[in-house]
Amino acid sequence: MEIQKIKVLMVGQPNVGKSSLINAISNAKLHVGNFAGVTVEKMEVVTRYCDESGCCEYEIDIVDLPGAYSLNDFTMEEKVTKEYLLNEEYDLIINVVDSTHLQRNLLLTAELMELGKKMIVVLNMIDEARAEGIEINTKQLSKILAVPVIATSAKTKEGIEDLMKAIVSVYKQTQTNSKIIYSDFIEEEIEKLVKFFQEKGYKSDIPYRHLAIRLLKEDTQIYKKMHEDPIWIELLPLLREALEHIYLHTGKKNISEIFADEHFAFAKGAKMEVIATKNQRAKNITQKIDNLLINKYLGIPIFLFLMWGLFNLTFTLGAIPMDYIDGFFGYLAEETKALLGEGELASLISDGIIGGVGAVVLFLPNIIILFLGIALLETTGYMARVAFLLDGFFHKFGLHGKSFIPLVTGFGCTVPAYMATRTLKSKSDRMITLFILGFMSCSARIPIYVLFAGAFFATKDAGNILFLIYVIGALLGLVMAKILRVFVFKGEDDPFVMEMPKYRMPSLKLIYHVVYGQAKDYLSKAGTFILVASALVWFASNYPKQPNIESRYNQLITQTQDKNRQDQLRAELSSKLLEESYLGKIGKFTEPFFAPLGFDWKLGVALETGLAAKEVVVSTLGVLYSLGEEVTEDSKSLQQKLKENLTLPVALAFIVFVMVYIPCFASMAVFVREAGGWRYLGYLFIMTTSVAWILSFITYNLTRVLV
Repeated sequence: MEIQKIKVLMVGQPNVGKSSLINAISNAKLHVGNFAGVTVEKMEVVTRYCDESGCCEYEIDIVDLPGAYSLNDFTMEEKVTKEYLLNEEYDLIINVVDSTHLQRNLLLTAELMELGKKMIVVLNMIDEARAEGIEINTKQLSKILAVPVIATSAKTKEGIEDLMKAIVSVYKQTQTNSKIIYSDFIEEEIEKLVKFFQEKGYKSDIPYRHLAIRLLKEDTQIYKKMHEDPIWIELLPLLREALEHIYLHTGKKNISEIFADEHFAFAKGAKMEVIATKNQRAKNITQKIDNLLINKYLGIPIFLFLMWGLFNLTFTLGAIPMDYIDGFFGYLAEETKALLGEGELASLISDGIIGGVGAVVLFLPNIIILFLGIALLETTGYMARVAFLLDGFFHKFGLHGKSFIPLVTGFGCTVPAYMATRTLKSKSDRMITLFILGFMSCSARIPIYVLFAGAFFATKDAGNILFLIYVIGALLGLVMAKILRVFVFKGEDDPFVMEMPKYRMPSLKLIYHVVYGQAKDYLSKAGTFILVASALVWFASNYPKQPNIESRYNQLITQTQDKNRQDQLRAELSSKLLEESYLGKIGKFTEPFFAPLGFDWKLGVALETGLAAKEVVVSTLGVLYSLGEEVTEDSKSLQQKLKENLTLPVALAFIVFVMVYIPCFASMAVFVREAGGWRYLGYLFIMTTSVAWILSFITYNLTRVLV
């Protein structure tokens, strides 16, 4: 058999049983000496292992590095271990962990993962852990770390054979998949640096991600190496900006402390995911707060109460400036028409562009309040706790606990909710969350729900119907998540650790930075796109021109002196022109598609204009039913018209369709960017339209039978 040599470094904190583990490896040849130039003891083992399946024999050289709590230079042992890891040639690392003190040991694991080397984590003293009632889910921990995790006992020799097999298996891998996931603001800066290296085609001995991390950690060796490189001139401003951003979020300028906090959050989060949590006696204020907020009985009610309060504030306080904003854009539209007259240009600017921009800006106060509340909850460290609390429930539907943040945001507006999926590091979790976000009814759909609930249900029941719509939508989203996990994004969801940061008081500067950035992003991305979409809808609803129809109706209007009759004729003219427009023709063309649901072409057109912005649906229905554009969800005349023209089964089917079908154009644009391509938008359109049609069909026919 061919003999291959594998060099392994054994690394761990003091007193984790590395020496006992080495002694448990049979046929070991032990060599003891000192590391070059220092008095620190060096232990080396050479052993043989035969891989019968691969018909190959391996000579495994294991170097036992001095015990180190971290990769710092505080002690001679730590300095020797760090220097050896960074500068010597070797094939893989065995990180030995004390199973009875998992969280403390994972601090070193986090630092080792930053090196970008092949690695195995050994949970040593597993027999002692079990004796203390500690059960560790090694499979889950292995998924989180993306490296093999082997439970061993040097005393009973449990897991030794599995360890030898794992050494050979990892050695054969071309590269490691392991990586530590940091807080979102650090991940954002890593992503920027990696993108920079990719664009420059920079040649590096270590992966771009690990290079970026070592730069952010102000690694002296990397700085010295890259300082002489021409790329350094362009890289330096990016590094300064990245570090300033990190300093702002953490309120610290000591990068070692910042990353130490990150390692602590990672270690605590990993421990909580793989060990069954028990309400142990609180030792400090953080544990006391956690025992309340992560309590299995009180945790979720506390969260629901806080979110209920946040949503009430969002809509109560947000409603105050909405009237002023609406009035301002209405005034702007009127002044534009007064200045430019009643021509096509005036109509385009006032009805199309100003109306479109106003539709976005109108909801900006709600967005700011919602982001402010979420930013406060996130920066204090509370959101991470809720994500952990909901993780078990969400896993049942193929999602991660962190998915709840974008899902909750989706009740306000789908645009920022799509952006919030960046907090999900697993691609499959992110994609599933992106695909189901439309099931969370955004605030723009509220006018439609209020209109139909008011028309077809008693006033006392309308509020309950509205609440029911939101609950059903959320449950449908979770069911679709499970279906997507089973049939599209197959396999188990990819677990990743939820960081458990320390509680801290958020700074006003940080809150401003987060809220301003999100609001600016909302306006720039959504505002510009919806402006174009509104202009297109205006064009489609105003062309082609029908001079004969206009002439006939204008003649009838001038012939009557009755003002009410004149208003009625103008409303009929608007409806007739819309029916003959491109938009009306599209409605007529798609009528067969909607016919099995009980919808006529008018409801079809309303849904189609809702693709631009859901706020447009109510005003479109007003035009179609000859009431003019100036109608609202509270308009009694429109509610009466709907009641006269539609049956309850049709109304319920329409509500279901609105609840499920694809969000507005602005959301679609952001979805494409976050999902990574236009083809995903095609999949989303097909999925939501199909589900909306099927559920509306069932609702329509079932209600016809029951009512």
